[in-house]
Amino acid sequence: MCYIDATTFALDVLFLNVPNLSLLRPSPIIKKKLEFILSKELVQYMSSVEEHRKEAPPSVSCYIITVSDTRTPETDKGGALVRSLLEDAGYKVAGHTIVKDDYEDIRELVYKCSADSGIEAVLLTGGTGISPRDTTYEAVASLLDKSLPGFGEIFRFLSFTEDIGSAAILSRAIAGTIGNTAVFSMPGSTGAVKLAMERLIVPELRHVMREIYKRS
Repeated sequence: MCYIDATTFALDVLFLNVPNLSLLRPSPIIKKKLEFILSKELVQYMSSVEEHRKEAPPSVSCYIITVSDTRTPETDKGGALVRSLLEDAGYKVAGHTIVKDDYEDIRELVYKCSADSGIEAVLLTGGTGISPRDTTYEAVASLLDKSLPGFGEIFRFLSFTEDIGSAAILSRAIAGTIGNTAVFSMPGSTGAVKLAMERLIVPELRHVMREIYKRS
């Protein structure tokens, strides 16, 4: 319904509110036909997405990496939250490591995880800001075969609208694939972890893996 309303709004802006274009206003019949076509396409698209989700694997083996110079297993609330949300959703946790915020260390660990046949997805938390010590983005980006820009884009939008407002521009969340391994990198705060996990990663990780494993 939102898509149809947005289309109607766009048509009104284009054909009613722009000077010298009022004569191009579509007739009610044409406008209704456009809305019907768009709504039908949206239903078909959503049906296709649901079919893909049904074909997705029942679980995914995940490795958690906390990037931090100061956190310990006792104080790593972000990593613990990732584990909890994964397990609650039926995902497997293959391991969890805290690594210093160092480009080479992060890159080496992510690469090792991607080469491990027992690990299907790598989830990183921390090091996505712009301070001199924040190098997670660079380390992950240097390894990706394919990027998923929508993850970072939607995460920042959700952060802006639901969490931290304009400070969301400082987040460099990133995702993509290394071979057959999915990689998601999110900020280290528990608020950011909760948002990324509950709204994006947990609902779509199985679907992501279905697409990675798809042969045709």
